[in-house]
Amino acid sequence: MAGIYIHIPFCKQACYYCNFHFSTLLIYKESVVKAIAKELFLRKDELKGQKIETVYWGGGTPSLLSDKEMDLLMAAIYDNYNLSELKEFTIEANPDDLNNDFLNYLKHAPINRLSMGIQSFEEAHLKLMNRAHTAEEAIKCVKKAQDIGIEKISIDLIYGIPGMDLTTWENNLQKAILLDITHISSYCLTIEPKTVFGNRTEKKQLIMPEEGETSEQFDALIYRTEAAGFEHYEVSNFAKNKEYAIHNTNYWNGVPYLGIGPAAHSYFPGIRMWNIANNQQYVKALDQNELPLEKEILSTNNQFNEYLMTGLRTQWGIDLQVIEAKFGLAFVDSVMSNLSPYLKNEQAIHNNNIITLSKKGKFFADGIASAAFIVD
Repeated sequence: MAGIYIHIPFCKQACYYCNFHFSTLLIYKESVVKAIAKELFLRKDELKGQKIETVYWGGGTPSLLSDKEMDLLMAAIYDNYNLSELKEFTIEANPDDLNNDFLNYLKHAPINRLSMGIQSFEEAHLKLMNRAHTAEEAIKCVKKAQDIGIEKISIDLIYGIPGMDLTTWENNLQKAILLDITHISSYCLTIEPKTVFGNRTEKKQLIMPEEGETSEQFDALIYRTEAAGFEHYEVSNFAKNKEYAIHNTNYWNGVPYLGIGPAAHSYFPGIRMWNIANNQQYVKALDQNELPLEKEILSTNNQFNEYLMTGLRTQWGIDLQVIEAKFGLAFVDSVMSNLSPYLKNEQAIHNNNIITLSKKGKFFADGIASAAFIVD
């Protein structure tokens, strides 16, 4: 089994926190989509006939695509890949794009999961982050999708926003829970360089909350979702009724996937590839039937580090027997030695050869994993 990720590198406007590859020059959208369709054709043999379990359209903003553009991509996928075992087909969407035409397309398309970039139900937060939708649209769009029969709906929420207090964050969570959705992805706002927020932070124009405040909001996130019947299956992901994001879960489990589109990454065991993060150069290369990508052969240490980073973020943790079988006993000894302080202070738990993070350890997941890395 394998997955396909398609990156749609266009947005109506730039969110002030985002450092993903995108463009607001929508006049080039059609040419990029045609190039993506060609890349899907040119790379059809890379998965060696594996059946596709998941398809994920991300971005950017895939909900900006026209019906004609979506049809072109659908045809390129179904004509060139084996989707007989397809379980999940996700498209990311912004609330302001969920008009009747778009929803009607979804109703008759093979897309069965909607990931909605709501981020906040507070008007002030949306304006601060330069989101294109309103707080009212954030709620209405979910109900619209439910009304046409889309059952698998995930929403994104951000905590750690400047000026956000605990009460406001808990109100956000309550509004999300009342929507009766099956999945929530929630992330702490991170300041990235070369973004509007990054520049404002450097100039002291934006004051980020203290770690203690964001930790308190993370604790509230865990408590509120758990009380509502959600399972905290990955540091930033919560699901009801085992409705895990299959595509992302496969990422964390090392399942191969093909990344299509500008800046998209691909992964095969021991190999990582990525496309050029430039729309015009991407189109030019595909026009000449060339693949604008680079490849990296992952060292044993890099593969081990990735296993730690992804595994410790999930409720399934890392398996010492798997580490011994794939990397050798010395790597097991290294893990036990480097994670010893976190096991002692109960941020990590060791049970039957499995190491997972406790509730108080999850907030520090990336730091704990990196403490056990082996550097080449």
